[in-house]
Amino acid sequence: MRSYRQSAFAVVLTLTLAVISQVTQAACDRACLIDVTKSYLNALVAHDPGAAPLAANIKFVENIKSMKPGEGLWQSAKSNPGKFAIYVPDETTQSAGFLGMLTYMAAPAAPQGASPEERAKLAASAEKTEQDVLVALRLKLDDNGKIVEAEHLLAGIRKPDANAPPAAGNRPSPWDNLQTPRAGLQAEVPAVKRMDHDRLIKIGASYYDALDDNDGTLMPFAPDCVRQENGMVTAGANAGPGPNSAGAAPIARDCAGQLTSKVMTYITSIENRRVFAADPQTGLVMGLSHFRHPMDFEPYEVTASDGSKIMYTRENQMKFAPFDLPAAHVYKIGADGLVHEIEAMGFMAPYNSPTGWE
Repeated sequence: MRSYRQSAFAVVLTLTLAVISQVTQAACDRACLIDVTKSYLNALVAHDPGAAPLAANIKFVENIKSMKPGEGLWQSAKSNPGKFAIYVPDETTQSAGFLGMLTYMAAPAAPQGASPEERAKLAASAEKTEQDVLVALRLKLDDNGKIVEAEHLLAGIRKPDANAPPAAGNRPSPWDNLQTPRAGLQAEVPAVKRMDHDRLIKIGASYYDALDDNDGTLMPFAPDCVRQENGMVTAGANAGPGPNSAGAAPIARDCAGQLTSKVMTYITSIENRRVFAADPQTGLVMGLSHFRHPMDFEPYEVTASDGSKIMYTRENQMKFAPFDLPAAHVYKIGADGLVHEIEAMGFMAPYNSPTGWE
């Protein structure tokens, strides 16, 4: 009996190890996830869903609209990413994130500050030509290595007019800032100092709490943290002055101080938060979310850099109509556990839009 049990145990152990080996081999490793992302991008530009490893039951959403492969960017993509391409592979969740510049056939990008309705009118009336577009991707693989979920966020980026006067302070244009990723985003974290996956995810998720609570201490920002949004430097040493009342002292522009000043109080809700990918090798974390801006806020107090108080109202600040902002954020977490870079993108949508994943 003992011999039989030992033999049976040996068979079960062998089969178990074989299954584990097969699962391990089937899982897409870091290099595989990057290759899958590149093959997906190649298939987009070729307008050929059959060239990507798509699952038969794939769920596909682009700019918060449920679509089918072959629609949206599958039809309009024109060229593959140039030098500005950021990959965030996640072996643990079998997900892959991407943020990069492509070109597609579309109407010219709307001017900064245009309403969702104005943007839609321009898109419908203007002739489609090859335009630059900032693209965020989320891909989710199933147990067979097939893409079972795909999500696109697109934001058209205007190339600067060669005849236009230089920006104030000779600062680069958003388009200029999206030609090559910042060095910090691309640098690898030394192997002995890499953080584990779950810790990286937790740090990435803390950004939404810091924004929601107007408390820059809730995310571990580095003093040299720089945030770019659609190529615009919105926090950090080279950020513009930001929204200020006439004649008032400037508001802190560092990543932590800006949030703690409470200047972002007008953001009332951040929904559909998904921090879905973390790459310990680079310290990159990627998340998607859906900002709601009813723009019906009561006057609120903002603290300026010198400690003085500024009262923000709809009359002297933020004259936007209500809108949503579906967005993607990539965070660079260094060996010190601090957030040094944030690369973000988003697009304006009508207020209270669905997320596409209902």
